[in-house]
Amino acid sequence: MEDQQAPQSAGSAAKVITLCGSTRFEAEFAEVSQRLTMEGCVVISLGMFSLPELPGYDWTVDRSDLKGRIGAVHRQKIRMADEVYIVDPGGYVGESTRREIDYAESLGKPVRYLSRERPTRTGDGPQV
Repeated sequence: MEDQQAPQSAGSAAKVITLCGSTRFEAEFAEVSQRLTMEGCVVISLGMFSLPELPGYDWTVDRSDLKGRIGAVHRQKIRMADEVYIVDPGGYVGESTRREIDYAESLGKPVRYLSRERPTRTGDGPQV
C-alpha cells in the first residue's frame, strides 16, 4: 500500500500531513503514519484513540466538553497541514470525518484518501 509520490529530498521543506478518520482504525493510522514519515513528511495524527484509564476520573461528566476540545484541537491540526489524508479502509467515512473533510476543503486543503490509492503491484510488468 505504498504511495506513488517520490520521497522528500533532504533540502526541501517537508510536507505537513494531518491524518483524519475513525478511531476504530488505530492500526491503519500507525501504518499510514509510518509510511508517510519514511517518505519525508511531517505527520500529525490523532492524539488518542480511546479515553485513558485515569483512576477516580469520571469521563461521563467531562465527555461533552472533552469532545468539543478534541474537535477544536483537530481543526487546528487541519489548519496547520499542507494536506489532509483520510484513513478510510474500505471507504468508511463517519460523520465526524465527513465534517473534517468539509472543513479541510473549505480551507482549500488537498484531501487524499487511503481507500483511493492504488496498491503496489509486484511482478515483471509495469504498474498501471
